[in-house]
Amino acid sequence: MLICAVSICFSTCVAALLSPPSTVAVFVGGEGGYPVYRIPSITRIEGATHHGTLLAFAEGRGHLGDNGTNDIVMRASGDAGATWSPVRVLCDLPARSLNNPCVVELRTGAHAGRVLLMFQSYRDGCGEGCVTEGYDAPAIGEDTICRTLVMHSDDAGASWSAPREVTREVKRAKGATSTAIGPGIGIQLARGAHAGRVIMPFNEGPPDHWRVYAAYSDDGGDSWKFGDPAPNGERGVGNEVQMFERVDGSVVLNARQHLGAKRRKTATSTDGGVTWSALADVPELLDPTCMGGVLALDDATVVFTGCDSETRRANGTLWISRDAGRTWPEKVLLESEGFAYSVPVALGAGEVGVLYETAGYKSIVLKRVRVPVGCVAP
Repeated sequence: MLICAVSICFSTCVAALLSPPSTVAVFVGGEGGYPVYRIPSITRIEGATHHGTLLAFAEGRGHLGDNGTNDIVMRASGDAGATWSPVRVLCDLPARSLNNPCVVELRTGAHAGRVLLMFQSYRDGCGEGCVTEGYDAPAIGEDTICRTLVMHSDDAGASWSAPREVTREVKRAKGATSTAIGPGIGIQLARGAHAGRVIMPFNEGPPDHWRVYAAYSDDGGDSWKFGDPAPNGERGVGNEVQMFERVDGSVVLNARQHLGAKRRKTATSTDGGVTWSALADVPELLDPTCMGGVLALDDATVVFTGCDSETRRANGTLWISRDAGRTWPEKVLLESEGFAYSVPVALGAGEVGVLYETAGYKSIVLKRVRVPVGCVAP
């Protein structure tokens, strides 16, 4: 526990935040076999055997568009992100577009230490505006179903299971056409009546009526269920979404806005992601309609990464909350230009890494930032 006077502690926090962060390129377009990489995801292994190993994921794309013959790729780092293994293809399905990697490492339960990776699969040429309700293709060779797949690793990413389809477990039969996990990270609850539950954040289409919800597993990812969508109310619509847990076991979502004020959307669940309060604006968190990342570092400290702009995917910023995401009084500029999708990861020793798209989607980089926990602003 950090013990110090509030004024001294706050000064220490500010000084640490002003330390220059280091940046390392992780996925670079034209290297590793793909012209474009998009949609970052990252986790840090906490298990004893491979403690501290970073696993970074992305879509390896043939072109910038979302729908194509995209593959799911990975790189690993054993030195806190300073160097990385070669780009490795985890899943490549012929004539399929693989999208929205979302990762979580299980800390408890029968599968403790397992890394779960979930993502979507579309037919090449049939994206969000083409896919339909239900689970079955209308005809052979004409798959208009957005499918969800999951893979797992029990050895910190060295080997992976074959992809397993879980579409029926995470998608509503009626009223949902496309589904998109995250992208970014999932969480495993540590407190309350649903401790041990794995939660994957989802949004569902059709594109003119997005809704956000949680898919969850109480058996370490062997089976899945899905909860109700968060009511959109009068505050616009949520789209790509991330979630974190508070000390009381409640779950908080933070979603990209779609319609409504140019602010992030939030809602709270007190039953492990089954039901939600109505979406509300987060006044401090601007949003030009771009995915953002959120991560709880301790009982009070939560970080959010996104664009500090209402109009541009730029001014990449890390916001810091000292009251579990209720207010966001501190912020650190990460990148003034060329900042899009981002995912924070705890690196230990008061450091956070932010994996984000930059340079006009030409690269995905990891930037390290000092964010001491246990400090509370006066």
